[in-house]
Amino acid sequence: MPKKETAQKTLNLPLWWIHTLMLLAALIVASSFTVGEAITRGLDPAVLLLVRYLIATLALAPLLLRNHTMARPPLRQLAGYATISFCTVGFFWCMFESLRYTTAINTSVIFTLVPGISGIYSAVFLKERLGRYRLLALGCGMFGALWVIFRGDLDRLLALEVNHGDLLFLAGCFLMAAYTPLVKVVHRRESMVVMTFWVLATGFLWLLLLAAPKLAGVAWGRVSFEVWSGIVYLAVFSTVLTFYLTHLATIHIGPTRVMAYSYFYPAFVLVINWCFGKGLPPAIILPGVVVVTLATLVLQHGAGEQNGIGN
Repeated sequence: MPKKETAQKTLNLPLWWIHTLMLLAALIVASSFTVGEAITRGLDPAVLLLVRYLIATLALAPLLLRNHTMARPPLRQLAGYATISFCTVGFFWCMFESLRYTTAINTSVIFTLVPGISGIYSAVFLKERLGRYRLLALGCGMFGALWVIFRGDLDRLLALEVNHGDLLFLAGCFLMAAYTPLVKVVHRRESMVVMTFWVLATGFLWLLLLAAPKLAGVAWGRVSFEVWSGIVYLAVFSTVLTFYLTHLATIHIGPTRVMAYSYFYPAFVLVINWCFGKGLPPAIILPGVVVVTLATLVLQHGAGEQNGIGN
């Protein structure tokens, strides 16, 4: 059957290509922290996410119609997609809501906990054997990311104030950490386009329940062009593209290795700021970049064996 052939072809992509795509996904996700902070006060977070998921779902629908079928998956599979989307929707809502009370720098610090939490989930539920070296790499990656964020300044780290927004985002991180392990569990060799579409579609339904009471009070005519532009960027790139790439990579290299790419977010944020004329980062951050890179390489060792599980 064509669907089976598509799935098999997907599973045979070379690993160097998967890792390249994950670097691209990490760069896009890193940019979403900055974009999210810029637009979060333009709309209620639930409404903003509803529009984001609607645009993302509609953008992917033509590709699904062209190459696959729009038939509803079996109920058990649909429930799996809905569980994945519950985690991602919960994370994004926590992210946008928390950015009303905290800063992008605080949230990026807290997000460095996600690979470690995801590794624990994978070890418990997927029996992924991390081993001493990968556990050490997870800790080193977190340390390196913190070094980059705070530019090697201990006083900056100690000055981090934990507030309501930080705690809310931490709760979202526990949801996000379950995302890639769930993808590994739910995937049944279907095309990544099919899986991504139904995760987005069920996510839209979760958000419709969440945002419905607030839709009548939205002054759509007052929403600025900047907010609309940010939503479209987040929908097409930070949602459709990164969801697709993350689903694809999780099947190849496993949940922990995929999440390890989030250690690159702080360095990528600095690169993005430099591209927008905010100057080069200080040399003091380079040790952190090196530690993060080495930690990620250790975590990727043996990727692809047993479909990314084990070692």
